[in-house]
Amino acid sequence: MENGDATPDGKSVPRPVADARPDTALAPAHMARVFHQPSLIYFNAVARHLSMREAARQLNVASSAISRQIGQLETALGLTLFERDRQRLHLTPSGEVLYRHTRLLATTFDTALAEIEMLRGLRTGRVRIATVESVGLSFLPQFLAEFGQRHPRIHLDIIVTSSADVLDKLLNDEVDIGFGFIHEQPKGLEIALRRDVRVGALMKPDHPLASGKILRLNDCLSYPIAIARPEISLRGVIDPFLEQAGPSLPPIVEANSIRMLVQLALAGHYVSIMTPIGAQTELTKGQLCFRPLEDPGLPTNRFALLVRTRSSLHFAPAVFYEFAMERFASIELPGAV
Repeated sequence: MENGDATPDGKSVPRPVADARPDTALAPAHMARVFHQPSLIYFNAVARHLSMREAARQLNVASSAISRQIGQLETALGLTLFERDRQRLHLTPSGEVLYRHTRLLATTFDTALAEIEMLRGLRTGRVRIATVESVGLSFLPQFLAEFGQRHPRIHLDIIVTSSADVLDKLLNDEVDIGFGFIHEQPKGLEIALRRDVRVGALMKPDHPLASGKILRLNDCLSYPIAIARPEISLRGVIDPFLEQAGPSLPPIVEANSIRMLVQLALAGHYVSIMTPIGAQTELTKGQLCFRPLEDPGLPTNRFALLVRTRSSLHFAPAVFYEFAMERFASIELPGAV
């Protein structure tokens, strides 16, 4: 039947949702040729950015060339690799499978090129880094600047995201190095370095809570406060203590940006509940002050430098890893215990 196959009892059964185009697929003997053509390079770029325009910009080619090569690849494979939803690209299930494997091929190829360049004395390569926002607002830019001066031919690719996404990207081999906050040992990953950081209140120096011997979260609730939204790992640390306030919890501001929490504290009306990481500049200048919360049982927020395994790092990521470990040995993290 046109829309399905018939079962023995005569009923029509819809065919599975298909992104296949079997009538155009190449014979197996010719399939290997596909993987030696520019189409695979273009596919990886589009899959990474989910944008043909951005892929074209990164590869310095015309968007039409990208579109043509993707079309040729889909025709050769007999599969639809991308679908468009409201002007946005998404990988189809077949595209997800292909990208998972071709990404590994691309990483291996990049590593081989980096090692060849190293033998030529050029020391090139690429480091993919995922970081939480607070780290990106504090010491990481200085790290990157110093590393770039030492290794000007190594390309650095930075993604700012949530701690949960940092872990996912590491596990999926989308990044090499991760900077984030963790509550426990993440499965499948290696903690290269861990520092415990106090959670506290960030406020203007003239705020009534800026002085005193002991500060607890309940004291802060007498004033307008700003806290992280649930997608930021810090929220999981303070939620049990917020719940103790019950119905008496006053109106609060929730933000999914550490920078927003810092700006709210700078405005003077709010006390922002966070770690001092992300506010070092304002603290150093005396524009803000940070007071650790002394609630019994309040855990620290655990900052970590993460990798899949140190032994799996290729040349450029391994060089950055050693540099980051060296710099962390000398840096002072505000609120660290």
